[in-house]
Amino acid sequence: MSTEIKAPVFPESVAEGTVATWHKQPGEACSRDELIVDIETDKVVLEVVAPADGVIEEIVKNEGDTVESGEVIGKFKEGAAGESKPAESKPEAKEEAPKEEAKSEAASGEAILSPAARKLAEENDVDPNAVKGTGKDGRVTKEDVQAHIDSSKAAGGAAKPAAAAAGMPEVNVAQGERPEKRVPMTRLRASIAKRLVDAQQTAAMLTTFNEVNMKPIMELRKQYQDSFVKRHGIKLGFMSFFTKAATEALKRFPAVNASIDGNDMVYHGYQDIGVAVSTDRGLVVPVLRDSDAMGLADIEKKIVEYGTKAKEGKLGIEEMTGGTFTITNGGIFGSLISTPILNPPQTAILGMHKIQERPMAVNGQVEILPMMYLALSYDHRMIDGKEAVQFLVAIKEMLEDPARILLDV
Repeated sequence: MSTEIKAPVFPESVAEGTVATWHKQPGEACSRDELIVDIETDKVVLEVVAPADGVIEEIVKNEGDTVESGEVIGKFKEGAAGESKPAESKPEAKEEAPKEEAKSEAASGEAILSPAARKLAEENDVDPNAVKGTGKDGRVTKEDVQAHIDSSKAAGGAAKPAAAAAGMPEVNVAQGERPEKRVPMTRLRASIAKRLVDAQQTAAMLTTFNEVNMKPIMELRKQYQDSFVKRHGIKLGFMSFFTKAATEALKRFPAVNASIDGNDMVYHGYQDIGVAVSTDRGLVVPVLRDSDAMGLADIEKKIVEYGTKAKEGKLGIEEMTGGTFTITNGGIFGSLISTPILNPPQTAILGMHKIQERPMAVNGQVEILPMMYLALSYDHRMIDGKEAVQFLVAIKEMLEDPARILLDV
């Protein structure tokens, strides 16, 4: 029995999507609930799974095609026996090239790539023959290529050619040529770009700075890290301290936890803190709901969960919507100081940075201390400079004396 494969029903805030990756090709066997295609929207990647055991009969929308909510993207044949290659029925002309290419590659001993894997390899200048295939008959999948890219990055680029390590293009060109590469902007990247531009054009954005001595927290982590891991099964990081400090500060300065809706100022009686996470697709901001009710271990576990989902493109829209305040950490990339951009409709965002040892004056003596610059960007339409500065000072004081967070002083 043949059934239609349809794009998921998108949320109201999402108008359309793009077919990102077909994980199965026509004729390939599929198990019930097995992932067959990814649909990328401007917020999340939605997964479409097989409705039953069977095979992909036809692909209607190819990778890169735009689809609307509920639109037919392919056809599925339930109960049919699948193969590792397209069925023997005569394919359309556009399918001939990949099939013949796969045959010639197999005959020559070269790697056989799925279309999605080939696209990813070309975009990242990866030699297909250097990737170990885990698919059927040794086929290289998109996941294999991504794993190869990740392992290369982890090895400090050791797997890349010497030219790449020196910052040169990874292509062989004649002397004097100036190669360029043009790729379309992803939906997520385009959405991020639009929101950032809107934030700068509509908000009266201003940034105030301060610095915090990280020695007390670093000593606290060192003292209790083993016990914390033993009890909770996760390491104690810095983000949980910043989240709790921000939560307490937001209670004292409600305007920083508010948002602007037209001519109305909306004050939130709860703290939902967004944590910016960088992925290969772009920056996403999953939200820690009711952070006031969360312990340090709860925050750390949720951040790790969000980070894993973000890298796999599995964050749900409900996990990224809302939020009353945002924290972003450019320090993990080495940033010493920056001015973060607001995440509308929020009125403030806290920027963390690199911990840098610097000589500081302490009680008339010079000491070398691990210092971090903090930046608070805020909407001056909603928040006065006095409130912004006092909010940042409150965070600084709680981080330099963590007992303040527990005692609420």
